[in-house]
Amino acid sequence: MKKYNKKQIISIFLAIGILFAVVQFVYAANGEPGSNEDPLVTLSYVEQRIQQLRYYIDDSIDSLNVGGVSDKPPVVETDGGSTSFEVIELNAGDQLIGHQGTEIILRSGRATAIVQVQEEGAGLSDVTGATNIERDGIIPRDHLLIVPRNDGRGVKVLTDRTFFMVRGSYQIKN
Repeated sequence: MKKYNKKQIISIFLAIGILFAVVQFVYAANGEPGSNEDPLVTLSYVEQRIQQLRYYIDDSIDSLNVGGVSDKPPVVETDGGSTSFEVIELNAGDQLIGHQGTEIILRSGRATAIVQVQEEGAGLSDVTGATNIERDGIIPRDHLLIVPRNDGRGVKVLTDRTFFMVRGSYQIKN
């Protein structure tokens, strides 16, 4: 058996260590930052994700601002077909009557449900709360409501400067 001196043993371990380090660097260079292969996140990856989030938020805000804030006319009727929400402001006593499929979100103020039909379960469908809001029921803020039929269902505003987000066709009555 051949005997190795200390310098040869150190050289062998050093060569193995360098080879191991090179393999690790090559492997790490092939992994996408933030992927399963490279779970460490780089600054450029974080900045890219922040930019994507900014774009998404700006696009969402732009789609909400398409309709703008409307003044209070005596009667307003839309034909629907809008793919984005319209922000509208109403005052106490105003009524927002939705047509079939209209989506309504109360953003500020207070309002109650308008339901003309006397049937059991007739009302506005509260998708967020997974409930049915019947006649004169309080409309919760930030809940998505859907008008199920074109039969005069909607909301009655109780306070001035009440804001809604509405998608679909609707009618405003004083």
